[in-house]
Amino acid sequence: MPVKIRKPENRLTAPLLFLSSEQSGWEGLSLHAFHEPVEREDWITPTTSDTSLVLFTRGAMHMGYRSFNGPWKEFNIHQGDLLLRPGGRTPYEVRWRGLSSEPAQTLHLHLDKDLLVRTAAELTGSDPSRLSLVERSAFQDPLLTQISLALWHELEQPSSSGKLYAQTAAQMLAVHLLRHYTSAEKAIREPLQGLTRRQVQRVTDFVLAHLNQDLSLEALAQQAGFSPYHFARLFRQATGESPHQFVLRQRIERAQHLLKETDMPLAHVALESGFANQSHLTRAFKRYHGLTPRAYRLDY
Repeated sequence: MPVKIRKPENRLTAPLLFLSSEQSGWEGLSLHAFHEPVEREDWITPTTSDTSLVLFTRGAMHMGYRSFNGPWKEFNIHQGDLLLRPGGRTPYEVRWRGLSSEPAQTLHLHLDKDLLVRTAAELTGSDPSRLSLVERSAFQDPLLTQISLALWHELEQPSSSGKLYAQTAAQMLAVHLLRHYTSAEKAIREPLQGLTRRQVQRVTDFVLAHLNQDLSLEALAQQAGFSPYHFARLFRQATGESPHQFVLRQRIERAQHLLKETDMPLAHVALESGFANQSHLTRAFKRYHGLTPRAYRLDY
């Protein structure tokens, strides 16, 4: 479950965390959302090997940053703007002040270094150590924004396949950054053919056999013999659904069968269908069918 923190006070002196993926079991990336103070001085960025992407979801700021004792670089940043900081950079000093009466809100995505390196090696065939992302400030990118907000929504309303969803998003982020934000452009190697019926059936059989387990994108991709990124794209082309959507539909259909054919308690139906608990089942089932599992069972 996501970590939810209390609402901010009227006057903040430090960023206040209000949503986090810390307890969601995501792999490859993490997400944190903050209420930001109106002003901040002398903040030092932490050293990290992961790539950081920050989306401003509310408010506006005048920001500045500099290396230690270096000149300040100043810019304004508004709602919908992004900051990209590659991993491995030396710490630097940051300051800001609000430009609007509306408190600022930020969404921080951290993409795992190992995932980025592995994706670069698989998709470009080049030495990942020679690929470096470029730092960007106050820019816009519709796809990066869409992925960030979709992950935020997934945290606020978690699904039974949230981990699979986050893994797919992490792959999309890694590929997009490698395509558009590297110092030297590298071509992404695409497969010459799509998934065969046999490969799709192999994936389907694997999903149905492990539906009540924690399915990962990598495990599904292995059934078809592709990298996770290529598998996700090719699977959607072959089936019209993303792996996340496909697994969720299979879980809903398993729950439907158990609700109609057995007297199994709803909590057990949820677990047998791959949902974390009864409330997860109820939320997903109602979104899918427009009625609760209990009402569905009574109708049949």
